[in-house]
Amino acid sequence: MKPAISIRDVAILAEVSVGTVSNVLNRPDVVAAATRERVLAAIDELGYVRNEPARQLRSGTARTIGLVVPDVGNPFFTDVARGVEAAASEAGHAVILCNSDESVERERGHVELLASQRVHGVLITPVQAGPVPLRQLQDRGISVVLVDHPTAEENRCSVAVDDRHGGELAVTHLLAEGCSRIVMVTGPPGIHQAAERHRGARDAVRLAGRPPEVLEELTAPALNVACGLRAGEQLLARAVLPDAVFCANDLLALGLLQATVRAGVRVPEDLAIVGYDDIDFAAAAAVPLTSVRQPRHEIGRTAAALLIAESQSPDEHVHRHVVFTPELVVRESSRRPREARKRSG
Repeated sequence: MKPAISIRDVAILAEVSVGTVSNVLNRPDVVAAATRERVLAAIDELGYVRNEPARQLRSGTARTIGLVVPDVGNPFFTDVARGVEAAASEAGHAVILCNSDESVERERGHVELLASQRVHGVLITPVQAGPVPLRQLQDRGISVVLVDHPTAEENRCSVAVDDRHGGELAVTHLLAEGCSRIVMVTGPPGIHQAAERHRGARDAVRLAGRPPEVLEELTAPALNVACGLRAGEQLLARAVLPDAVFCANDLLALGLLQATVRAGVRVPEDLAIVGYDDIDFAAAAAVPLTSVRQPRHEIGRTAAALLIAESQSPDEHVHRHVVFTPELVVRESSRRPREARKRSG
């Protein structure tokens, strides 16, 4: 990993003193126009990022890491953040939490802001694969770890869950409960986790020797309660109701559960529901929700530990790709009585 570009590097390239570079950054009006342009050109060429918390850095107390998540309102990411904060606090680091709100533009802005603050590292769950300038961060000497997002790249660490296996667990359970008309409510294209869960759901159907038509996909525009409620209303408007729904996360499942309860549909007798994440609200729902559990707190702790280890010893650090195994937690929302199984069969 390349060392961070310093103000001295800029001065050498521009053939001026460090003081002149400092004046360009802080008091550009006192620097001759030609010299100022030469310094600015050197800054652009080197990719120098101004160190805003300079006082802290000089005193050796700037021990900050950034965490960028797509939805801070999702309890899954709240729990991940708690794990990050716990590990960071033990190592004497502070955490800056940024919410991209599932927007690539906001995500990029947060990344650039964290770079300008010279954080020791960035933990990020990308909205989509590709557009975030992660390599540029690393070229500036800022460590990066992907959270809840696997990667095959060897130049950075990642911490994720085997979402494909999680999707298989959910649908295998529904099939064992006698369900034969399963709808998976998934998220927008480009969300890696939802896509992997859908692949796992298809695996379960194939491994059970059932026709592909047993599983139908319904795409939601976002992974939140409102979209789950809307998906429930769409399914309830059909002439024939499916006998099971697997949702790509618990927020979708809780919204869908709300729609079914309002309509007087019995869960799980008429409709079995399975979510994903096993957030705290899942067990406390009106009908306790079956869900695929992810070790949320441990994901955060592990990611933060990898990031801090790399930032402290970048030359000795060996990148790791940690993948946790999810587990199915069965509750009332999918435990179908025997007569319901016979009707589906």
